[in-house]
Amino acid sequence: MTESTKTSPDETPADGPSAPPAVSGREVKRLTRRVRSFAAAHGGAEGQIAYLGIRGHRLVLVGTDGAWGDVVSPHRAALEGAAEAAGVTLRETFDGEMAARVRTGPYEWTRMAGIQLGGPSNTSPAAA
Repeated sequence: MTESTKTSPDETPADGPSAPPAVSGREVKRLTRRVRSFAAAHGGAEGQIAYLGIRGHRLVLVGTDGAWGDVVSPHRAALEGAAEAAGVTLRETFDGEMAARVRTGPYEWTRMAGIQLGGPSNTSPAAA
């Protein structure tokens, strides 16, 4: 009998039956352009990479002006490479200091609250 190993949500199994194919230079370049563009528009940025499960990984970017954005890729290495090439510092966790810099506007607040505060309603058939 073998002992199975569990991974936390922030950890990625090294290999597995659904491991994505190798990272392409083209993907890293595409992600680098997006990350560099965000950082330039917001006076620089810091980021944190989170594991999303089968979808891949998400790089959350927080600009020095408090704006935030994200990019998603099936490859953690592609996001790490893009952040490095764009000069974005990566943090291990999305800690309180980083979260305190995020500035949300009316759009985010109405989306978080949904129709209770006049936000867009979910009219998809699955919501019924």
